Amino acid sequence: MSEPDLFESENSVLAHAKAVFCDVDAGEESYRHTLGQLISYYERLMRETRRLIRRSDREELEMNRLNHRLQELAQELEYRATHDTLTGALNRGAVIDRATAALARGSLSMIVLDIDHFKRLNDAYGHPVGDAVICGVTACLKNTVDAEGAIGRVGGEEFTALLPGVPLEDALVLAEDMRHAIATHRFPSPVDCPVTASFGVSWSAQGRTFEHAYGRADEALYEAKRGGRNRVMQAATA
Repeated sequence: MSEPDLFESENSVLAHAKAVFCDVDAGEESYRHTLGQLISYYERLMRETRRLIRRSDREELEMNRLNHRLQELAQELEYRATHDTLTGALNRGAVIDRATAALARGSLSMIVLDIDHFKRLNDAYGHPVGDAVICGVTACLKNTVDAEGAIGRVGGEEFTALLPGVPLEDALVLAEDMRHAIATHRFPSPVDCPVTASFGVSWSAQGRTFEHAYGRADEALYEAKRGGRNRVMQAATA
C-alpha cells in the first residue's frame, strides 16, 4: 500500500501550471488564473512552513529545558547518593569509594575523629541541638581541610578526613588544627559547655585497603579516648 501524498493539491496545481506553460495557445486569462493559483498555494505553504518552524523552535526549547532538568536531577540524585543529608559531608559509602580510589593511585593519610561525650549532649539538650553540634563540627572540619582533602561523616558523631598524597607529619598538624578549631568553636545556645573531639591519624602506602587505613586510624582514635580525649594520636607504623 503506497503512502498518501501530503502535497497532492500542490502537485496538482503545479502540474496544471506546467501544462499551461507548455501550451503555446494558452491565453492571457489562463496564464493569470494559473499564476493566481500558484501564488495562493505558495502563500499557504509559506504560512504553514513558518508555523512549523515556530513549533519546531518551541519543541527544541522545551527539549533543551527537559534535558537541562534531567541533568540537574541526575546530579541531585548523585549528590544524595554520596552525601550525608544532615551535614552535606560525604557519606560512608562515598568515603570508602574515594579512599579506595586514592589508595589505588598513591598514598593516603586518614584522620578519624569522634565527638567527645556526644551522648551526654544529646541527653542534656535533645537531638535537634545534637544535630546543630554535628553541623558545627562539620563546618570546623571543612574550614580546616583544603581543596585536596575530603570530609565524610561515617557514623552518628564520627567523621573522617581523606588526604591523598599528604605525608603523615602534615596530617598530624592538620588534625591538631581541627581539634583546636572544634574546641574553640562557639556552638549555638543552649550549649554552654565546651565541645571537643578525639582524633586518630594513619598513613597508608599505595595498594593498601580502606579497611587497613581506617582500622589503624580507628585504633589511634581509641588510644586518644583512653588517654583523656580532646587529643590527636598517631597510628602505629604498619
